[in-house]
Amino acid sequence: MKRKAVCPGSFDPITNGHLDIIERASQLYDDLIVAVLVNPEKAGLFDVNSRMSMIRESTAHLSGVTVDSFHGLLVHYCRDQGIEVIVKGLRAISDFEYEVQMAQMNRGLTGIETVFMPTGPEHGHLSSSLIKAVSHFGGDVSHLVPAPVLERLRERGED
Repeated sequence: MKRKAVCPGSFDPITNGHLDIIERASQLYDDLIVAVLVNPEKAGLFDVNSRMSMIRESTAHLSGVTVDSFHGLLVHYCRDQGIEVIVKGLRAISDFEYEVQMAQMNRGLTGIETVFMPTGPEHGHLSSSLIKAVSHFGGDVSHLVPAPVLERLRERGED
């Protein structure tokens, strides 16, 4: 039986920290879906299709990784896709406090398990919000994001 997991997020944009988790999770699971949350109440820097495209380009070197989007409850998406494990990256204790509550709720609703992976120490400070802010004000983010993201930021005049 194939091991199938999902790595969910908004990925606006994907960072090297996200990519670290995706690369490592892809070694543990036969099929890993990177699932982009569609949240109509939240205006992102990049639309969902652009985010998915950047993720596909950034993960093209990985076998067994696909990119999809979802709306609503992640556990409903997991049920519909036959996914039994959610993979979440953790940067700090503050991430854990929020994510453990979400994991407990997801398990209580459907029995789906959540696996936590700490980011590598070189990525612990990264967040999409910080990337967007630094880039917007002319800071160099070339070492913080995959090449496809850097290219899109430059196209927007954000870097």
